Amino acid sequence: MIDRRSFLTYAGLVPLIGAVPRLALAAGGITAEKPDYTLRIGTGLVELAPDHIVSTTLYNSQFPGPLLRFKEGQRTVVDIHNDTDTPELVHWHGQMIPSDVDGASEEGSPFVPAHGMRRISFLPKPSGFRFYHTHVVAGGDLNRGTYTGQAGPVYIEPKDNPGAYDREIFLVMKEFAPAFSRGGDMAIDVLAGAPIEALRQIGRAADEEAQEKTKGFEVGYELFGINGRMLGHGEPVRVKAGEHVLLHVLNASATEIRSLALPGHLFRIVALDGNPVPTHVDVPVLWLGSAERVSALVEMKHPGVWVMGDLADDDRRHGMGIVVEYAAEKGKPQWIKPNRSAGITRDLARRMVRPPRPMRRSR
Repeated sequence: MIDRRSFLTYAGLVPLIGAVPRLALAAGGITAEKPDYTLRIGTGLVELAPDHIVSTTLYNSQFPGPLLRFKEGQRTVVDIHNDTDTPELVHWHGQMIPSDVDGASEEGSPFVPAHGMRRISFLPKPSGFRFYHTHVVAGGDLNRGTYTGQAGPVYIEPKDNPGAYDREIFLVMKEFAPAFSRGGDMAIDVLAGAPIEALRQIGRAADEEAQEKTKGFEVGYELFGINGRMLGHGEPVRVKAGEHVLLHVLNASATEIRSLALPGHLFRIVALDGNPVPTHVDVPVLWLGSAERVSALVEMKHPGVWVMGDLADDDRRHGMGIVVEYAAEKGKPQWIKPNRSAGITRDLARRMVRPPRPMRRSR
């Protein structure tokens, strides 16, 4: 005798039988093996600061979602539970895996049904810093898709890891409390180095143009944080002089380009988007577009208590930063702004990823 709830449970599991051959059904559902990880999608709270608590959709009631560590080429099983009222997708960003488990509906991945679950299995590859996130299209709903807190880091351990560092730290940059506003973007290059009067003239011209022609809507944010905490809240990154720390930085923003600097220190780029670069370059500033990742070694050789944060003063003051504290050092965290034009440029990144072309001889 099967009641309605049991029937629906079995019906929801039918697509999984072909996708994961080693799984079997029993009276209670999937029992053949224990998952390596379990993700639960549901509404929860992010306490960016005691007076700034936001409600959003999360993985396992936390932001960022739990760090998932896989081994390259070693089969992994993940159970995904959707506790929300709408179908969801979990996309495994940057991995080369079959389309039925990739998490993108346009590639053929099934949705995780509302108040249902899906078990997936795949061979993680390639190695490096990847991440997982929702692949639901938000459209005009800022409570869905990548505007929510559905993002978490993935690290795929390489088969041969030299481990040329003392420890690694994962940092996820993210804005919260999105809202629509009218306006238009202005290139940063337009403003760089411009005198005050020129800026005023640009502003007046922009206002006049906005009145004459509507530019549509853009998304802005009220709150900012790293690893779900605003600058000055949560635990600092504690380091020791002489340590080599490998930072894995993810920009989980839906729309924004982010920067990151640590006064008195350089970032040695070892990987972009999880892929090792043949030429390591030292830069004072990291620049990351939406969904981009940078892995960088930092030699801790400038003792003090520092703010590691975004170059944008307003965003940093509203939370986009984290304190780096050397052992035995005390005092107020210090911020010294580097040259905003420094860091990774497109040309620099291109040269890091591939060798320069040989020059042609003139004829």
